[in-house]
Amino acid sequence: MRIGTRKSTMALAQTEEIARRLAAAAPGLDVEIVKFETRGDTDQTGLLLPHGGKGGAFVAEIRAAMIAGELHAAMHSLKDMPGNEDTPGLVIGATLSRDPPTDALVLREGVTLDDLKRTKGKGFRIGTNAVRRAAYVRRLFPEIEVIHFRGAADTRVRKLDNGEKQRLPDGGAVGPADALIMARSGLERVGLADRIAHEFTAHEILPAAGQGIVAVECAANDWRTRQYLALIDDPAAHLCADAEREVLWVLNGHCNSPIAGFATIDGREMTLSASVLDLDGDQLLEAQRSGPADKPRELGRAVAFDLLAKGAAAIIETSRPA
Repeated sequence: MRIGTRKSTMALAQTEEIARRLAAAAPGLDVEIVKFETRGDTDQTGLLLPHGGKGGAFVAEIRAAMIAGELHAAMHSLKDMPGNEDTPGLVIGATLSRDPPTDALVLREGVTLDDLKRTKGKGFRIGTNAVRRAAYVRRLFPEIEVIHFRGAADTRVRKLDNGEKQRLPDGGAVGPADALIMARSGLERVGLADRIAHEFTAHEILPAAGQGIVAVECAANDWRTRQYLALIDDPAAHLCADAEREVLWVLNGHCNSPIAGFATIDGREMTLSASVLDLDGDQLLEAQRSGPADKPRELGRAVAFDLLAKGAAAIIETSRPA
């Protein structure tokens, strides 16, 4: 089985975990990891929007290789997969058990969380490329300056520690950063969990839809591959993924929309929380419902319709690229 993945340290770690689980579940299966350098990897300065958002930057080229028959499957971080569009002929064949979905704060030496709280962020620069994180952090630290910050997880931390500025496509630069907001799971995968100064609760920063979930995509009609992938699928993570992505689908959320969605399962019941923010974080719409865990899409639609009733469409439209 040929599995496509990005070349980054974190992506390779995720894909190697898939290979290990397949080897354990199907002894004798030959798994080959095929590395791709996507547009999002080669362009370390620009915004992801011109590349089609995270989907175009990190997913499109690997998907094209799979559709062309060069791969049997592809590893994606689920939060990087566009939720407001289908790719005909492809399905998510497996989701691994969910890693911690929360966001975390990483600080440069000499900065403390008390400093940020006391000043409300005044005089501090925090780096992120995620519009959702940027919107939430502006609510938590109203005086902070949010700057565009790109790179693999380990690269971003190195740039923070070295006081490096973030280059911009026009030749300019921003920074250096005093802090970063990153996925806790990403920091753990690259061995930097010890750099977490604060783990944000879901109440402080609601995770992105699919955050912490590794998805394995394959051709819908490749039943042999789908049978293998079913052996490593985590049913609970898959149900949560379906609910969270249904919110994105109904809201038609694009890559520049600060939308969050997070589901949990307790027994046979699923609870789904979702939110929509404007880019500045001034407006926040929230919705939460519980329902049968085996009907995730129905729950996702209900929560999304609650947000639409509160005015989510107008907020999403204001963040849509011109």
